[in-house]
Amino acid sequence: MGAVLGVCSAAQLACCCGSAACSLCCSACPSCKNSTSSRIMYAIMMLLGTIVACIMLSPGLQSSLQKVPFCSSGEGDGKSTSVFDPNSVKIDCSEVVGYLAVYRLCFAMSLFFFVMALMMIGVKSSKDPRAAIQNGFWGLKYLVLIGAIIGAFFIPRGEFGQVWMYFGMIGGFFFILIQLVLIIDFAHSWAESWVDKYEETESKGWYCALLSFTFLNYALGITAVVLFYVFYTTYESCALHKFFISFNMILCVIVSIISILPKVQESQPRSGLLQASVITLYTMYLTWSAMTNAPDHQCKPDWDSVISGGGASPTDKPPSEQPAFDGESIASLIIWFLCVLYSSMRTASNSQASRLTMSDKVLLKDDSSATGDPEAGEGHHVWDNEEDGVAYSWSFFHTMFGLATLYVMMTLTNWFTPNSDLTTLSSNMAAVWVKIVSSWICLALYTWTLVAPIILTNRDFS
Repeated sequence: MGAVLGVCSAAQLACCCGSAACSLCCSACPSCKNSTSSRIMYAIMMLLGTIVACIMLSPGLQSSLQKVPFCSSGEGDGKSTSVFDPNSVKIDCSEVVGYLAVYRLCFAMSLFFFVMALMMIGVKSSKDPRAAIQNGFWGLKYLVLIGAIIGAFFIPRGEFGQVWMYFGMIGGFFFILIQLVLIIDFAHSWAESWVDKYEETESKGWYCALLSFTFLNYALGITAVVLFYVFYTTYESCALHKFFISFNMILCVIVSIISILPKVQESQPRSGLLQASVITLYTMYLTWSAMTNAPDHQCKPDWDSVISGGGASPTDKPPSEQPAFDGESIASLIIWFLCVLYSSMRTASNSQASRLTMSDKVLLKDDSSATGDPEAGEGHHVWDNEEDGVAYSWSFFHTMFGLATLYVMMTLTNWFTPNSDLTTLSSNMAAVWVKIVSSWICLALYTWTLVAPIILTNRDFS
């Protein structure tokens, strides 16, 4: 999959350079819609930036950079010379590593996407002159982004880290809400697809698959609750964690019961426990993510002791609060990547669940009736399917990617708060509440998709 996307990316980059390169490279790509290929290209752009940000946090990178001839620690040696000596040219390479470097990189990337969002306001079809900017000039856009990233490293330290952290927290929260919509849409689409196949074929295989994945999701959710009580409620001071776990577990049980009520089944025959199990599992993930950000070290397990057989008791010395690729960060990035990929390639369905969650604002619209011939011309494998109307809101799409970049920034830095000296970080209680409130919004939004057709009887959601 990565190789195919890489080939398509290189082909589109070549297509913006000239007709000769286009005829040579684009012929290697399979036919695809312009709307889809552009979204995938932007997703690849953001993925590359995320990889660079991960490299900036790699352990030992700063010490490795000190071995580079032109790198220094930022302190001058007091020597001067009138003869040009390449070895005397030194750059402070400490600025390109650490959490502040991630802040600067993500600042430039989010600024790029937000500017693109402003530029694409009001675009109705690919006949708009701004369509060339949206779907082409990839080489130029990469150069602009790289220039913005370089420029971001010239921003004085000052209060940049503190101020941008609050922007990142707000933006990350809004992206979590978008992520909730995508996951709820995925849960409904998954269940409806398998129910449709079961009704069409009457095969017991699809019925067993529905039951198996529903049971698996609930089993994982129950296992997570048990592990949370074992590892995150060690002391009496962990009452807040006990509340989070118990309250969210009760809410998940309530939501599961609502999903199979006769009234709900009457209005939504395809509603069931599979969707509820997916939402339950995601709620447990958000609960775990929130507890890992809690400042109280006693209420978090010392995994080194657990692995070595010393139990889950925390050590007297607080763990080092520096950004690290722990399990929660890895899980967050995997879910983030799957949601970005899902939003880039998925076509919005016409189901009432999609209309209730407004996922049609995030996903591609169904353009099966759009005019366009993918085989028209020779070598034109990326064909324009938006001449009559755009397949998605270009402005909202870039806004979503700007928020996704801020979410990545906060995930890589563990949602920590920079200290006044901008060299260390500390746990952030605000991040705990951001994620817990997100879990409640997720359950409320899913419940709304179940009960809205019953409450709003005068509206047609079909």
